[in-house]
Amino acid sequence: MNRKRALISDTLMAKKRKNATEKFGAVSDGPTDIKSTLEYLMTLFPRKLFNDTLPQIALKHQLYSIHSDKTLVDKENKLREKGELLMFQLGFDAEAFGLIFASDYKTKVLAGEEGKVTRAAVEKFLEKVLSSCRDLSFTKDKMLKEFLFTDSEITQLVKSGVLTVRDAGSWWLSIPNSGKFTKYFIQGRKAVLGMVKKSKYSEVLKAELEERRTTSQVKFHMKYHIHDIVGAELVESVPTTSGILLRFVDS
Repeated sequence: MNRKRALISDTLMAKKRKNATEKFGAVSDGPTDIKSTLEYLMTLFPRKLFNDTLPQIALKHQLYSIHSDKTLVDKENKLREKGELLMFQLGFDAEAFGLIFASDYKTKVLAGEEGKVTRAAVEKFLEKVLSSCRDLSFTKDKMLKEFLFTDSEITQLVKSGVLTVRDAGSWWLSIPNSGKFTKYFIQGRKAVLGMVKKSKYSEVLKAELEERRTTSQVKFHMKYHIHDIVGAELVESVPTTSGILLRFVDS
């Protein structure tokens, strides 16, 4: 497919993972435990860029840039089952899932609700729903009958940003005020992919790319974007005697 296709499909559609040894076997320079890996990825999240109002966000596919063992990566489900981790459908692509530690999410959400009329509904949601439910989305029937919210409270949850409309009568769990994150993430990914594509033979050493001066289009840590494009298989990761080579994938 022509790489000049529409922005979102161009930069965000992750292909099915294949040949894990070739692509990921030599890029495991991070921690081996999934929780530790998430903590590492979140240290790359630019908190100051958002005035520390957003929880630290990692993307699920970034884990594949560090771990080739899909079974190990799926252990993030256990963290979700224990209520330690939340997963979000990020909205800009069906394959893009955000991961946030529950404690960080709740802290940032409540801080943003200080003095607002929506706070009571949000507190109820955090206590009754997030403490017991691992769903990514919620139907109106479930919100009304199982969690005992009123229509007015649901409206307040949407207004606060903890829910966003999925379709008629259902909502995604969401991250309040994350629109700027999405914008910067997409433009940064496109810019970093462009750096790889414009390099000689459309390939560049990972270490060299990490040291590149970022442009105005790249507001996140370069490593954050590298873990993204490797995990999403937008570049191949090739072991060489000089180090890991990132090769642009022209699909």
